[in-house]
Amino acid sequence: MQTKQAIAVLSALAQESRLAVYRLLVEHAPEGLAASAIAEKLELANATLSFHLKQLVHAGLITSRQDGRFIYYSPVLDAMTALVGYLTENCCSASGKSCAPASAKKPAPNAAVPSKRKA
Repeated sequence: MQTKQAIAVLSALAQESRLAVYRLLVEHAPEGLAASAIAEKLELANATLSFHLKQLVHAGLITSRQDGRFIYYSPVLDAMTALVGYLTENCCSASGKSCAPASAKKPAPNAAVPSKRKA
C-alpha cells in the first residue's frame, strides 16, 4: 500500500457512519449485506447511506454486486490487511526488537510445538 492509498482509507473511515457501515459489513463478511439491510440496522436514510457507501467503495474498502433488485455490499478484507501492514511495517525497527502482536509472531521453522497434556 502506498501513502496516498493509506490516507484515502483512513479518511474514509474517519467518519462515524462510514466506520459503522464498515464494521457492520466486516461482521457479515464475506457475503455482505443488502443496502436496505445496512440502512435498517444502522438507522440511516437511504440518501445518506448511499453517500457513505460511495465513499467506502472509492477508498477500496468495500465492493458492490447486484443480485436481482438488490445491491449487496461486502468488505474488501485485503484492503484492511494492507493498511495494517503499511502502518506497522517498520514497527520497532529502530530498537531492533519485535513489537508484533503475539498472534502475528510465527514460531521458528524447527521450534518444538508444546504438546497438550491429558488431565
